[in-house]
Amino acid sequence: MDNKILIAVIALLTVVSVFGIISINTAPKKIIYEEAAQETAGFKKPAVMPAPEFLLKDLGGAETKLSDLKGKVIILDFWATWCPPCRAEIPHFISLYDQYRNKGLEIIGIAMDNNPKRVLPDFIKDNGISYPILLGHQDVYDLYGGIPVLPTTFIIDKEGNVRKKYIGYNEKEAFEKAVKELL
Repeated sequence: MDNKILIAVIALLTVVSVFGIISINTAPKKIIYEEAAQETAGFKKPAVMPAPEFLLKDLGGAETKLSDLKGKVIILDFWATWCPPCRAEIPHFISLYDQYRNKGLEIIGIAMDNNPKRVLPDFIKDNGISYPILLGHQDVYDLYGGIPVLPTTFIIDKEGNVRKKYIGYNEKEAFEKAVKELL
C-alpha cells in the first residue's frame, strides 16, 4: 500500500512539474529592449540602431516609405487580425494616435495576415482603426529581425532610429511613456 501511495505522489509531482514548466515556457513574453549606453568621449550616449527602410502598400495601393515619416516619432506595430494580444492593443494605439498625432506621432500598423485584402477592410471598420495600416510581407518581417512573436512593436525616433522594441502585449502606458520621451 505504501508503494502505491509513493508512486501516486511521484506521478502527481511529475505532472505538476511538467505542466508548470509548460505554462512558464508558453506564457506571453513581455520583453522591452531599453537603450544601451555607450561611452563616447567621457559622455554616455544612447546606442541607437537605424530603423530598416521599407516600402509597403495600404489596402488602396498607396505606397508608404518609412523615410517619408522622418521627423515624426513612430510606433511601428507588427500585428494580425487573428492575434488576441494584437487586438487588445488596438484601442491603446487608437487612443495614442488621437491624443498625439498633432504633436508629431505617427502610428503604422503592419498587418501580417495571410489574406489581408479579404480580412482587413471589415476588421479596420469594425474596430474603428484610425491610424494607417500597411500590408506586411516576409521581406519586411525579415528586415526587422524575423519578428518572433505578434505583436512586436518598435518605437522609432524623429531621426529614424529604433529606440525601443516591445515583444508581446503591452499596456498603453508603456507606449505612451516611450512616445512622450521622444516628442
